[in-house]
Amino acid sequence: MASIFFFFFQTISLVHFLVVLACTASLLTYDEECSALFKFKQTHFHQNYYAAGGFLKFDSWRRIKTNTSDCCLFDGVVCSNKGHVIGLDLSQSSLTGVINSSSSLFKLVHLQVLNLSMNNFFESQIPPKIACLKQLRSLDLSYSGFVGQIPNEMSRLILLSWLDLSGNPGLKLQSHGHEHMLQNMTRLESLYLSSVDLNSSVPRFLVNFSSLMHIRLRECRLQDEFPSAIFHLPKLKYIDVGNNPNLTGSLPEFHNNTLLKYLSVSSTGFNGIIPKSISNINHLEFFSLKKSHFSGPIPGSLLNLTQLTFLSLANNEFTGLVPSLASLLELTALNLAFNNLEMGCTYGWINKLTKLNSLKVDSMNIHEEILPYIVNLTKLTFLSMRENFIFGQIPTSFMNLTQLTLLDVGENQLQGPISSLFRSFKSLKYLNIGGNNFSGTVRLDSFLGLNELEILNLDGNSLSFVTTNNHTNDTLPELKYLGLSFCNLKEFPSFLRFQMKMIGLFLSGNEIEGLVPNWIWNNSQATLEIFELRDNFITGFHQHHGFLSLSRLKLFDMAHNQLQGSPPIPPQSIVFYDVSNNNLTGKIPPLICEMKSLQLLDLSSNNMIGMLPSCFKNLFNVLSVLDLKRNIFHGPVMNTCRHGSLLKKLDLSENRFNGKVSRSLASCTNLEFLSLADNSFKDVFPVWLGTLPMIQVLILRSNKFFGAIQGLSTVNSQFHKLRIIDISNNNFSGELPNKSFQTWNAMKFYFNGDLSSMGSEFDFDDVKLTPYEFTYSMTLTNKGVKREYVKILNIFIAIDLSCNNFEGQIPLSLQDLHGLESLNLSNNHFTGPILSSLGNLKKLESLDLSKNELSGQIPQQLLQLGFLSILNVSFNHLDGRIPQGKQFDTFDNNSYMGNRGLCGIPLSIECENSKVSTVFPSTNNNDYGSLMPSDIIDWVVILLGVGSGLLVGVVIGSFVYARYGDSLLQRFGMRKDKWVRPLRNTKRN
Repeated sequence: MASIFFFFFQTISLVHFLVVLACTASLLTYDEECSALFKFKQTHFHQNYYAAGGFLKFDSWRRIKTNTSDCCLFDGVVCSNKGHVIGLDLSQSSLTGVINSSSSLFKLVHLQVLNLSMNNFFESQIPPKIACLKQLRSLDLSYSGFVGQIPNEMSRLILLSWLDLSGNPGLKLQSHGHEHMLQNMTRLESLYLSSVDLNSSVPRFLVNFSSLMHIRLRECRLQDEFPSAIFHLPKLKYIDVGNNPNLTGSLPEFHNNTLLKYLSVSSTGFNGIIPKSISNINHLEFFSLKKSHFSGPIPGSLLNLTQLTFLSLANNEFTGLVPSLASLLELTALNLAFNNLEMGCTYGWINKLTKLNSLKVDSMNIHEEILPYIVNLTKLTFLSMRENFIFGQIPTSFMNLTQLTLLDVGENQLQGPISSLFRSFKSLKYLNIGGNNFSGTVRLDSFLGLNELEILNLDGNSLSFVTTNNHTNDTLPELKYLGLSFCNLKEFPSFLRFQMKMIGLFLSGNEIEGLVPNWIWNNSQATLEIFELRDNFITGFHQHHGFLSLSRLKLFDMAHNQLQGSPPIPPQSIVFYDVSNNNLTGKIPPLICEMKSLQLLDLSSNNMIGMLPSCFKNLFNVLSVLDLKRNIFHGPVMNTCRHGSLLKKLDLSENRFNGKVSRSLASCTNLEFLSLADNSFKDVFPVWLGTLPMIQVLILRSNKFFGAIQGLSTVNSQFHKLRIIDISNNNFSGELPNKSFQTWNAMKFYFNGDLSSMGSEFDFDDVKLTPYEFTYSMTLTNKGVKREYVKILNIFIAIDLSCNNFEGQIPLSLQDLHGLESLNLSNNHFTGPILSSLGNLKKLESLDLSKNELSGQIPQQLLQLGFLSILNVSFNHLDGRIPQGKQFDTFDNNSYMGNRGLCGIPLSIECENSKVSTVFPSTNNNDYGSLMPSDIIDWVVILLGVGSGLLVGVVIGSFVYARYGDSLLQRFGMRKDKWVRPLRNTKRN
């Protein structure tokens, strides 16, 4: 062992010696340093004159004599008093080429400042020989195309005070490599590593770097908890760790002596409250907590930050009233959007922030006419107030805001005509007034003169949009995005003929019918990315092949139309393809398999036929959503997923698929929704699906599944996130063990979070402020009715095991599923009592236990189910009194029919104990009334006599009936009754 260690030590020493020797050998004279600069220029790099803005630093790098030149006079070169090159600034010089260890650059060992930022070095790696530049105080390689591992040798640059490697997303460090690289750079003042792939936690030794003034670590895949002591570094002025969603932490209590001017933890996992001591950062100018998890009220002490120019608290969980921010007179940008805040009724403070050029108060519960309070903010260029309850008309004084480039007041309650309302906004590029109550006729003339306008959204207003043919492309704004959904259009607007730069066209929810004309995309072949025309009466296209020329098309949505024939083939660029709910026929075109970017494919609710093409398996590792329900597809389903599959929703329901469930689904580790309902799959229960960590909805209804369900209570079958399961109308059999549902954790708790619906987001549009969301839907029988759920809310939890052959008692573990809303065990062979502990399922709204063999009484504990609206226990062997009161007063006879032993309301059968008084006559307070000892003895004698006679009668009667029963019954014209179990329901269609 000692010899191995000695050999290892010798090897390390040798490597270090060779590096030192190489660097020492590079010590050059003044003339040799100039020659090294020329070689650097001539051997590796070429400049683009126009990209460099017409100024080339290398133009001054010329030799004065044959072998000599005063290189200290070169642009970008700084020399010391001794004539050595100590500074080299070639930033933003449009340099290209490759840097490696043989570069003459690393012979300039006296360099103290090296700046090669904002060039393009063709994915060069940072050479290990950079360790030769030991005198470096400042190293800037930002935004220059460097890739690969940062060499360990960089850790020898211990004199660095400025290190900037940001803007090189191809750069990465080995696990915890930044700790090794940085730990000796104790003189650092500025550390910029944004976009470098660090993929680890922030090293805690940074809290000891007392010289640090600037830290920028945006988008570095940082994780774990941020060391809060870094905020207390004595010289720290700038800190930005945004865009690291796995980085957690909170804001500390701040001291009086903090020098912070810039603080951003946006798009991180930071949480907690804003401490009141925030007022101690009285130098703060930039403060952003956007898209994090902060909560609580906005502290009043925030108003003491009078130097603030930028404040963003958007997309958090802040609550309460927004305090007056009138003291923040230096603010140029204010963003409070998308919290649980309220503006209250006082808006006067807003017009005091006269330096504002950006104001965002989206989703702030504003219920007033707030626009008049904004008219004094004449420097505004960006105003977004969408998703509020702002009412009234847009005042004419609002036209004073002539600097606006973006105006978004969508999803409010504004009203009135539009006419030429916005003609004053000559600089306007983005206008969204969709989702309001604007009315009247809108002519295209209303937007003439807005030559900068690129994005126009009028969706969802009660408008009549009039188009005329007397306009040309010379008089119209060149729109990139146009939203005219739900605008009562009867035909395609003719002015689209002149739009040459269209990227997104939204015409959904109108009454456009017939064929899509070719000219819709003729002028935008090179630009069109989004084509949304759902919910119209379109029957087809003049020519399908027109799609293939749309080289950038990403979203194609023509769901809910009347398309006929085979589905149109989209171009290779397609990401989102939805032609559901049409009249399409034929087979799936094999060309769809070649769509390498396809994430959503929805062909549901058509009349398409055939087997899935064999090439379809190539899509399963690309797709996020595949919906083929309600067609006539048949045959087995081939292997679907491989390791790393992105598939989240797979719906093959209501087709004619058969065979077994593909075991490859076990590799779909992102799968949330699986429906194979209403097919002919024949298999045992796929208990192995329980290992899928994300599965929430599992629907196997109406197939040919069979056999006992084994392994539900084992650790290998967990179903931790399962919320909805429907395996009804199959041939499952056997008993369900008491622990069958013990690992179904998502069903065990009451919902107490934010209401949302299941879906997938597709963020390929740079203009929409929120990603496109495809909402999942399903068909399910609930409360006795088969219904279509167009949204699957995260509060809905349901189990349907009906119409099978399950037997034995109801599993005891059901009592732990406190989140259940719907439970259907009908049409099985369950025996034993109804669990009284079902009364603990306080959210239960529907309980169907009908057509089983349950016995005993209906538990009084079910009276605790305050939300129960459907109860069906019909056709069992139940007896006793029906519980009275609360929800049970709303159930009719149908809930209890077929149980001969049940009595009480609402049945017409009265219970026997209601006819006989249970109270004995009494003349005193004794619990036994007047029954004295002598009376008791008499009663005992009487009861013994009656009992003896009854016993003898029963014995003799049994003997006679056993021997002569049938003949006696026939003799008196009677027949022998036989209990017949009610027929089970056939499979539901």
